[in-house]
Amino acid sequence: MLEEHSAGSIIFRIEKDEILFLLLHYEEGHWGAPKGHIEKGETLEQTALREIREETGLTDINFVPGFQAKNHYTYNKGGQFSNKCVVFFLSQTRNIDVRLSDEHLEYAWLPFAEAQLKVTFKSEKEVLSKANQHLLKMLKG
Repeated sequence: MLEEHSAGSIIFRIEKDEILFLLLHYEEGHWGAPKGHIEKGETLEQTALREIREETGLTDINFVPGFQAKNHYTYNKGGQFSNKCVVFFLSQTRNIDVRLSDEHLEYAWLPFAEAQLKVTFKSEKEVLSKANQHLLKMLKG
């Protein structure tokens, strides 16, 4: 069985005291956060930043301290099963202008409840929920 490792980030911005999450609509049809394979010599953080830049054009990214969530799943890759682990960070941007890569069809900035409904995969919904809880706790305290 193949083993894959990726990194990405749940991206948010605050507009008029409302937290909005960025979701990407991938060519394959699902909605989720930017993420991708770790390249040789990269740290997890470097991978997340590169993937964010490549998939969204965003460079104004600040990681939120104390948040990291792992998403494990198995999928069929060309007839062979692969175990995949994606490490997600939580990051803030002030930029609303997204320049999508050719891997994506569209994007949306959504409040948590709407984002939770739009994210396709259950495991990524759980990561989004953890990120939202972390943000709410951080903003209150």
